[in-house]
Amino acid sequence: MNLSLKGKTALVTGASSGIGMASAISLAKAGAKVALLVHHKEGAEEVEKELKQLDAEYLVLEADVSDEEKLKTAVTEAGEKWGEFHAVLVNAGINGTLSPIEDLNVEDWDKTIHTNLKSTFMTVKYCIPYMKENGGSIVITSSINGNRIFKNFGMSAYSTSKAGQMAFGKMAALELAQYGIRVNIICPGAIDTNIDENTFPEKEKLKKIEIPVEYPEGNQPLEQKAGEPEQVADLVLFLTSDASKHITGTELFIDGAESLL
Repeated sequence: MNLSLKGKTALVTGASSGIGMASAISLAKAGAKVALLVHHKEGAEEVEKELKQLDAEYLVLEADVSDEEKLKTAVTEAGEKWGEFHAVLVNAGINGTLSPIEDLNVEDWDKTIHTNLKSTFMTVKYCIPYMKENGGSIVITSSINGNRIFKNFGMSAYSTSKAGQMAFGKMAALELAQYGIRVNIICPGAIDTNIDENTFPEKEKLKKIEIPVEYPEGNQPLEQKAGEPEQVADLVLFLTSDASKHITGTELFIDGAESLL
């Protein structure tokens, strides 16, 4: 199985922690040059340290992915430096505000949709010119939320954004196939990352919409715990390598059977 990315270039959004960081390191280990797109450069110190130890070639780009001009500028900088992208991981996102629909502010809804869904569209849009000539692989980080489970009360904006990523990814897979660009969507379950730091629950308000459900002990059936970012990074590496060259427009759930309960 050929998982080598030697001589290839990759762009990873949300690369300073969690799945993004683990994937950036995995892609670099496979030989890729990696552009790290992060919200704040100072937050990229840990991943930079890891890449330096690997003697990897990398570039750190700062941008708010929900800001079109900043995102476009960052993608263009990396694209012009290396001339093309072979692999793109569209990973940046937030949980946003957890709230009953009735109480959810329109501004909070917009922030979640723009940060998760609109940025996915924009990242893919601005990467296409650097992939059309030689093809490549785009991987979108979606979620089991909005695609296989709907039990996380108060996450209507988040789940909608994740369902939207699924539809967009499949549309893009069909449209971009003519250029040899593959697009796949990964749907992690509970993964040990820091995305919960970007969650703003209105706990008292959530009580009025919760439906009492008792889940069985051990609701992570396969490993009895949340998954690790590195496990998702292994899937990203597979999907960006030639080992998956006939796979596109496909969603892959990586949750240890969590969403089957």
